[in-house]
Amino acid sequence: MPHDVSLISTIAVGLGLAMVLGFLAARLRLPPLVGYLLAGIVIGPGTPGFVADIGLAGQLAEIGVMLLMLGVGLHFSVSDLLAVRRIAIPGALLQITVATLMGMATSHLWGWSLGAGLVFGLSLSVASTVVLLRALENHGVLESVNGRIAVGWLVVEDLVMVLVLVLLPALAGLLGGSNEALAGSNPGHGLLFTLGITIAKVSAFIALMLVVGRWAFPKLLWLVARTGSRELFTLCVIAAALGVAYGSARLFDVSFALGAFFAGMMMRESEFSHRAAEESLPLRDAFSVLFFVSVGMLFDPAVLVSDPLKVLAVVLIIMVGKTLAAFALVLAFRYPLNTALTVGVSLAQIGEFSFILAGLGMKLELLDPAGHSLILAGALISIALNSALFAAIEPVQAWVRKHSALARRLEARDDPLAELPTTVDARFLQGQVVLVGYGRVGRRIARILREHRVPYVVADEHREIVEQLRAEHVPAVAGDAADPAVLIQAHIARACMLVIAVPDAFSVRKMAETARLLNPGIEVIVRSHNEGEAELLERDEVGKVFVGEHELARGMSEHVLSRMTIPHIR
Repeated sequence: MPHDVSLISTIAVGLGLAMVLGFLAARLRLPPLVGYLLAGIVIGPGTPGFVADIGLAGQLAEIGVMLLMLGVGLHFSVSDLLAVRRIAIPGALLQITVATLMGMATSHLWGWSLGAGLVFGLSLSVASTVVLLRALENHGVLESVNGRIAVGWLVVEDLVMVLVLVLLPALAGLLGGSNEALAGSNPGHGLLFTLGITIAKVSAFIALMLVVGRWAFPKLLWLVARTGSRELFTLCVIAAALGVAYGSARLFDVSFALGAFFAGMMMRESEFSHRAAEESLPLRDAFSVLFFVSVGMLFDPAVLVSDPLKVLAVVLIIMVGKTLAAFALVLAFRYPLNTALTVGVSLAQIGEFSFILAGLGMKLELLDPAGHSLILAGALISIALNSALFAAIEPVQAWVRKHSALARRLEARDDPLAELPTTVDARFLQGQVVLVGYGRVGRRIARILREHRVPYVVADEHREIVEQLRAEHVPAVAGDAADPAVLIQAHIARACMLVIAVPDAFSVRKMAETARLLNPGIEVIVRSHNEGEAELLERDEVGKVFVGEHELARGMSEHVLSRMTIPHIR
């Protein structure tokens, strides 16, 4: 037997105990991740008995973060990211500012220094990648407009934290930190120089991925897929994601998570992107469990006894203060109540970046061990309760609507993007095609319809996309087409065809049912990502289903043109 089996023991004991406690949590109708967190506490240094290797567990958890961000990138295109920039960028910046100020104000009441308060507040301001993604996936909203806003918000937070991690050592001396720690950050270069170098590195990384990666990754997946080897294809996906994540961190000072996310977005340009997502899923699930176990290992239960009121204050800042700030910001951007609640709840937790910031604060002698313990306690409790907050969204929304006249007015307020302008030409309102979704496939279909002078109306959840289309004099309405009001505004009752270019099977059924209720003779055309889902949709007589990515838009467009007696595309 080898003498050093710390890696094997950490994985074996961590996953085994997580399975047992996760199962018990599920039987008690609690989220399984509560069991995973408890497993980490049991094998951590804060409790007696077996103690796993914290360093190894942290690295395994980092792999889980990278793989999860790869999965998000595989379902999140550059256009999706740009579509939510108007709310994600100002929203994330304002929310980070508000949460940091709340943390600093609270720490000031405890007598902490300015530097300690700044690190403390920043640690409470940034949400966990893993928790956010798992929650959005479990509730089926990852690919919805609410999910895209939350993910875009998260990407902006990650970029801000990259700057913070680089600038904090340069500011340590001014904030009362260690001069020895400052010496390693080249203080002679100056703050502006450090900031400029960091921004240049991040910009260079993003430009490299958008220019080179957008061409290289689809080509690589295509070449490997031609070999016919399933394990080689899976290996290619994992190796590319981890390689880009590692390279981005080493060469550009970008976080592992952000590097993997961009790798996934570039792979999404390939026709094999959904195969890549499916085959990497088991690894993503396994390593995400290790993330929660590693969080539990860092937690010392003694802090709950020694500083219960401070722990409560930390939890309130994370779960109430941050949530209310994000909620108000989303409403201020005229998004509906459901979006505000979803985004607010998504950010009501902290995780990996908080641990990194707290650890750096201790190395710079800005934060003491007590503050570090409070941050870890806040992370553990907020992560454990986050699923309960998600489950409460619908009941809270119903209660608020029932008891608050203000909430009803907010949802009933006039939204110019939710209605077609009165100036729309009558030819777009009779015998037109209603096109749901203006993503990569929807854009190509719209272009072909426009070239053949087929009138169409677009329905899309992204307000920014609808604003852009209207600026180009294209009839468009904002909203979820599963809502009858949106299809009514698109004049579905007088349309000849409904083309659904979004891959959400559940919403597709609702759209088709609503369309046929309002227009019994309408023809429905649907896109799907896999044969199994397509068979179910066809068996339920949802409509004509097209599968896959390759030539999908062309095939759907040719079918539309043929049904409208227009010659096929040349």
